Amino acid sequence: MMTENIEKFIDELTKSLSDETFVKMTLGNYRGTDAHLQKLLIRLLETKKGTRLFFLYRQETRDTAKNFDFAEGLKIIKESLGTNFFSGHLFTLKNDFQLDIGKKGKSHLNVGKPTFKSKPDLSHNRAKKALVDQNSFYLKALGITTEAGEIRDKQQDKWRQINKFVETLGSLIDKSVLANYQKLKIVDMGSGKGYLTFAAFDFFKITRGIDVSMTGIDAREELVDLCRDIAKACDFENLEFERGLISNYELSDVNILIALHACNTATDDAIFRGIRAEADLIVVAPCCHQELRPQIKAPEFLGGILRHGVILEREAETLTDGLRALLLERSGYSTKIFEFISTEHTPKNNMIVGTRTAKKADSEKVDAQITLIKEFYGIKEQRLENLLA
Repeated sequence: MMTENIEKFIDELTKSLSDETFVKMTLGNYRGTDAHLQKLLIRLLETKKGTRLFFLYRQETRDTAKNFDFAEGLKIIKESLGTNFFSGHLFTLKNDFQLDIGKKGKSHLNVGKPTFKSKPDLSHNRAKKALVDQNSFYLKALGITTEAGEIRDKQQDKWRQINKFVETLGSLIDKSVLANYQKLKIVDMGSGKGYLTFAAFDFFKITRGIDVSMTGIDAREELVDLCRDIAKACDFENLEFERGLISNYELSDVNILIALHACNTATDDAIFRGIRAEADLIVVAPCCHQELRPQIKAPEFLGGILRHGVILEREAETLTDGLRALLLERSGYSTKIFEFISTEHTPKNNMIVGTRTAKKADSEKVDAQITLIKEFYGIKEQRLENLLA
């Protein structure tokens, strides 16, 4: 039997379809029998048979699309809520509605201000868009686009980097415990001019319709003031910028910690802050690996190779990021390191991702690996290890 909140949610959906204020809907927190199904995305679609409900079943490796008339679509949604899907997010031009169904059928329905103020495009073959809206005001204010919304020639690499970062972050979230969260708290440490901060906030808030609260942290007052002014001009509520140092910024209650191109050991400071705050996802793209290079004493049989500065520099980068990954694993995170964009767009393209897990790591085994590596290369200390100690 449907609870009162589920009935209200369905009523608001039916009403929005009737008065043409429906924008889109997401059903999440899937607990059904399909091991690969993650969520169900629903929007309107104009077909030869008239306007229909377009269902996109988002799965781990592929998506499945179907469309139904309103009556059939409503029936499927009613049957799915509380049996297969236990959360729903309805977007209309009047209000946003968020439904959460807990154990024993208990549920909560939150009503908020509308995210969308205009009707969606119902075209079936909509042109594929970049994940970031090229006409966004913040891109103009930051010098990425012209007043006409065209990408400036000198900013093409930055534009690709912004879109690839948003795509990567979205994929990481979809594969994590955060996949069905309708509220996210994100902190960007070393946010600089805020290119990626604005893009990430815009993507999750507007494109995905998630209630996101985001803070950019940077030490440079002029950049913080600039970003604050732009955020205010964009009417981006819950996007804030604060002046501060990564090394002493007090962090708590955060889902995602981002630190892109934080210089040298500032990356270690950011990772440490994320670990201590028990962030669900830690995403960093290191820059300027300077700490280990002067410490490295090449083993005799590698002396002829590491005497070349460029090789020694790359070895120091590999060791630094490898040790960071091991220290994250020791702290209860699963890790991966990968290139998130081609080196032709940015030379600092390695990304380290830590996803918090419930599984405890074998600390003694990880410590033994770290000790072996440090002794082999003559490394005396590493910033993140010292902080965790």
